Amino acid sequence: MTKTAKVIVVGAGPVGSVAAYRLAEMGVDVILLEAYPNCPEDLRASTLHPPTLEMLNEFGIVDDLIDMGLKAPVYQYRNRQSGETFAFDLTELQDMTDYPYRLQCEQFKLARLLTGKLQDHPHGEVLFSRRVLSVEQDGSGVTLKVESTREIETYRADFVIACDGAGSTVRKWLNVGFEGFTYPEKFVTFSTERPLEDYFDDLALVNYVADPDEWMVLLRVPSVWRVLVPAHDGNDEFIVSDQKKQEVFKHLINDPDVVTEHRTIYNVHQRVADSYFTDRVILAGDSAHLNNPLGGFGMNSGIHDVFNLTDGLRDVLTTGKGDHIAPLQKYERQRQGVMRAFVQAQTIKNKKALESRDADGQKRHQEELTAILADDERRRDYLLGQAMYKSRQLEASID
Repeated sequence: MTKTAKVIVVGAGPVGSVAAYRLAEMGVDVILLEAYPNCPEDLRASTLHPPTLEMLNEFGIVDDLIDMGLKAPVYQYRNRQSGETFAFDLTELQDMTDYPYRLQCEQFKLARLLTGKLQDHPHGEVLFSRRVLSVEQDGSGVTLKVESTREIETYRADFVIACDGAGSTVRKWLNVGFEGFTYPEKFVTFSTERPLEDYFDDLALVNYVADPDEWMVLLRVPSVWRVLVPAHDGNDEFIVSDQKKQEVFKHLINDPDVVTEHRTIYNVHQRVADSYFTDRVILAGDSAHLNNPLGGFGMNSGIHDVFNLTDGLRDVLTTGKGDHIAPLQKYERQRQGVMRAFVQAQTIKNKKALESRDADGQKRHQEELTAILADDERRRDYLLGQAMYKSRQLEASID
């Protein structure tokens, strides 16, 4: 027996769950497939920027997310060697948004909230423990072979949206190139309940710490502080070992005996898919693009992808009329264009600024931050860029 829907979304992370729920709210019958038995408790992405919160407000869930997260109106750049701190305050943008802050809310909370709502939606269905094995399409639709815990199932849809992550099975079936590079070092995150704010003056909830010996990011989420550092040496076992943990916290707060709740290691990439769609199969989120986490742009960009995509396909999906190629070409132009021109460039720049071992380079970065903070116009422009408003403006400018 073949299960059918107007759209099948593959991957119930934050991007896939947003895509599926928005389609259901449009009145489009949608099935959301997830390979895991539930939405995994993935801690990597935790920042929701103001434009993303404005989008999610359409679902009436922002208050729920605020209850599950922390408002972070201020983020800081810190220099370990000089002791200087540069604080940027998003409340300066309160004239243009109801959400003048970053919301620190782990990605799995958004995914679980929306998959729960989708399971009760008349136009939605969520199926866990469903791993896509193959993708075939013809002139009228797409057929998926999917492995469940009991059998191989067949699914058929007019369109498939692949939100199945960096190692996307769907992208590989499409044979779409994924150009870019992988950083030689891995990133490791140590999560601890130790109150790091007790060790630093005026520590913000989001902090980017430049240090030629070992740069780091300090992020607060409701339950823990997350300490992200690069790992240049050793195998994976060493990178998450007690010895490595002791080195990190000895360097950070002069206490190697900090207890950690989670230790997560991952490869970091800067990649963009050559094409965002092949006829009726569309890529979004990490299946279409990857970037380092310095700036919190990855998950937000994926959510921006699927809002753009579902806007473009709305008429085709709800009326059954019109050509789907033109709106998908525009989706690709806009979202791939933003990813290449803004997100990739900005995240690469952010990383270089933190890791610079050149004294002159560090000094130039500090002088630049000082000048930005002292100039009202430049400071607002910088805030708009880091809050992703400028990426939204760039998207709108691409026809």
